[in-house]
Amino acid sequence: MSHVVQAAQRAASRSTKEWQDADSKHFFHPFTDHGGLAKKGARIITRAENIYIWDSEGHKILDGMSGLWCVNTGYGQQALVDAAAKQMKELPFYNAFFQTSTPPAIELAELLAEVTPPQFKHVFFTSSGSEGNDTVVRMVRRYWDIKGQPERKTIIGRINGYHGSTMAGASLGGMSGMHAQGGLPIPDIVHIQQPHWFELGQGMSREAFGLKAAGWLEEKILEVGPERVAAFIGEPVQGAGGVIVPPSTYWPEIQRICDKYGILLVSDEVICGFGRTGNWFGCETMGTRPDLMTFAKGVTSGYVPLGGVMVGERVAQALIDDGGEFNHGFTYSGHPVACAVALANIKLIQQLNLVSHVKNNIGPYLAERFAELNDHPLVGETQTCGMMGAVQLVKAKPGTTFASELEVGMVCRAHCFGNGLIMRAVGDRMIVAPPLVMTRPQIDEMMVLIRRCLDLTLAEVRERGWL
Repeated sequence: MSHVVQAAQRAASRSTKEWQDADSKHFFHPFTDHGGLAKKGARIITRAENIYIWDSEGHKILDGMSGLWCVNTGYGQQALVDAAAKQMKELPFYNAFFQTSTPPAIELAELLAEVTPPQFKHVFFTSSGSEGNDTVVRMVRRYWDIKGQPERKTIIGRINGYHGSTMAGASLGGMSGMHAQGGLPIPDIVHIQQPHWFELGQGMSREAFGLKAAGWLEEKILEVGPERVAAFIGEPVQGAGGVIVPPSTYWPEIQRICDKYGILLVSDEVICGFGRTGNWFGCETMGTRPDLMTFAKGVTSGYVPLGGVMVGERVAQALIDDGGEFNHGFTYSGHPVACAVALANIKLIQQLNLVSHVKNNIGPYLAERFAELNDHPLVGETQTCGMMGAVQLVKAKPGTTFASELEVGMVCRAHCFGNGLIMRAVGDRMIVAPPLVMTRPQIDEMMVLIRRCLDLTLAEVRERGWL
């Protein structure tokens, strides 16, 4: 009997409790209170198909978060499995050091240059978005060294932005809980407020607030000193921060300010890339021309880890012409199996016309159905952009929020899990980012579950006396 068959038999024979016990003894989870999880026990996910997952107890769950913003083409795509198996047989690994390359990495670089905006002809591969944003810090500062302006080191990010959890990625992001652990941010990274109209702009039109929020960038540039500012980084739509869709005036004004002061613009497309916003990349949806663009997640639909940075010609030519050796890289930069899966995944996105499907069909339908939730007593705002959506929970309309310590969002999240739906809670903001292959009937199915869970949450907060 093969080791594979034996492993499969052992897995099938374990009970949920046995899985949970082994998990709590040995597996440290990301962003987790490990003591609390050990008492509760992890939910054990055992299989998946299309937009659904199943746990070890046999419960079918609609995955409204595409795994973690990444399974864009859905679960069970045989073309991606076959691409990985074929590449593993031919060349399971070789590195990109020592002036070597592999066909999958080269072919993927060519294809990325084809599907990304025209200023991008070069790519630096990583294994994750966090590594990609670490690369951004190194590349931005190296660029200004080459240009004879080494004092330009400061990178400006946003409060409540998310750019990963490595030292540099977490510093670029503006999550206070992350900064409280580990002495973050690292030097020469500063932040401005986020373009969150519901939280910061009520009393103003969204358009006027968008200009005001963009103006915070210029204020910070002048505070730091334009001669010291290297770049501004932001997600086209803040994902982990709560699906914060900025006003239409925001990003064009950000672009104008970056151009005015000559600073680099970095678009973090780890969540927004590969069709999620209704264009190939979120910068196209928002109308910006970034110099660098981080990607990960949707490039392989999460089937294997891969990330990278698209490098615009302004930066690329400086590195090529005058940069000498760029002392940065990873063992798995351009991993051939990951690149082979990414090639198959991007071709599948093209074959299924998923970008057009999101822009012209399923995205507008999600927006239409989400807008219907505004009549619910707990809902103060809904927002969507392509296949991302947010529901802001409130104590009273239009914008009286619950005390944060009540964690109403987590109450709602528990009802979602209990009723066969994965919907993430960011504070009291409930968010979804479903697979791009979703159909209208499946959106209808999801909306029934969302409304049911909102009703159950309303009943619970009333029972607890929070209303």
